[in-house]
Amino acid sequence: MESSNRLGDVEIKDPQAMRALAHPVRLAILDRLRRHGPATATELAPDVGATPSVTSWHLRHLASFGLVRDSEPGPDRRRRRWETAAHGFRFETPQDEADEEGRSAARLLSQQMFLRHADLPSRWAAEVEPGLGPEWAGQAGLASTRLVVSAEELAAIEDGIERVLAPYITRDPDERPADGRFVQLLRYVLPEGAEEQTGESL
Repeated sequence: MESSNRLGDVEIKDPQAMRALAHPVRLAILDRLRRHGPATATELAPDVGATPSVTSWHLRHLASFGLVRDSEPGPDRRRRRWETAAHGFRFETPQDEADEEGRSAARLLSQQMFLRHADLPSRWAAEVEPGLGPEWAGQAGLASTRLVVSAEELAAIEDGIERVLAPYITRDPDERPADGRFVQLLRYVLPEGAEEQTGESL
């Protein structure tokens, strides 16, 4: 079952693009632009751990793969402002086992993304959760579910989740509720190895 990309993400299929994105500064740039909106390389630099000139170089590289683009100019039209080209991006590990380049590139990008977000839950628990009101704290948290499905069924589950999320992600900013706030949804989909399939059934 192929993904319908209901969220309008940039789809990355080129192994070269995957490898280019598997860089801490580039992932940080995308996160910063998604979180805070358009910015110049100089504005981004302190948050992404690079000088303005290096940040500008990374931005141009991201633009070459369609991940960022020019935004509306700010007050100073001499300073180039950037924005993300979509709400997010997506990529898939090639199913063709002969495509070692594609599989290797997808694995590298996956590893960098896992590393980038590895401590996010613990930081949220320590820094954000204590300050949430009861109505938000009651909706927060995590769930860990183990189930037995086929690869096709797993794809259908993912598509169903995106079907629920799409109206909220793709709506215009002026349609958001007045009391709304940003919520980070982390979806880890971790098929187990063949050696873990024995033992007690669910």
